[in-house]
Amino acid sequence: MSSLEKPDAVTTPTVRYRMPGVHPEGRKFVVIAGAITALLWWVLDWDILGWLFAGVTVWTAAFFRDPVRTTPGGEGLIIAPADGMVTMIATVPPPKELTGGEDGMSGEPVIRVSIFMSVFDVHINRSPIAGTIGKVVYIAGKFLNADLDKASEDNERQHILVVAEDGTKVAFTQIAGLVARRIVPWVKAGDRVVAGQRVGLIRFGSRVDVYLPAGTSSQLLLGQRAIAGETIVARIGVSELIEGVAQ
Repeated sequence: MSSLEKPDAVTTPTVRYRMPGVHPEGRKFVVIAGAITALLWWVLDWDILGWLFAGVTVWTAAFFRDPVRTTPGGEGLIIAPADGMVTMIATVPPPKELTGGEDGMSGEPVIRVSIFMSVFDVHINRSPIAGTIGKVVYIAGKFLNADLDKASEDNERQHILVVAEDGTKVAFTQIAGLVARRIVPWVKAGDRVVAGQRVGLIRFGSRVDVYLPAGTSSQLLLGQRAIAGETIVARIGVSELIEGVAQ
């Protein structure tokens, strides 16, 4: 046997890159932008504006892209519900709309991880755990910069509570921002979801807050980028803090 051979190696199938498709929710916007581009180019013969709207068409398709994600499996994993940068990690009370009663959270302070989505990020949100949707609460509000701490209480937002089979509750909040003007839900109370399942989106630039269960700390650091449906935010019951260096 050659010294280069590795009899203990495990051979896994290869994966090819797949171009993300455009989610049906965004196709009408791509068609509208494309129609305006065609009008400017071939009817009005306005090349400069035509090129401008051609760029808008490409950006719109990219904004509503819906890539396939590979969700890690494992007991106690909490998966990122949104793409973007981790901009805040704080200990706060959970949203009052999700507290109280047997189906709600306790109201005791928990760790909140905030993920800011720029207009260049994928805006489809996914469930952080498998379970049953306990509550979906929409709240009308302002359209402040989603990167501000007070956006959690002042901005238009939607709270979603997911209850695992063992009773563990993980909540997350979709928050509209300066540009965002609509939160689109795809689930309702009582629906069953799996970890990483698509549950909604926010148009156009916003934030998602994740409220971890008691005794659970973030495994993400400020400044890290999260990938919805793939990045591990925390492990339920693990309170060990981690440190990192920006470089």
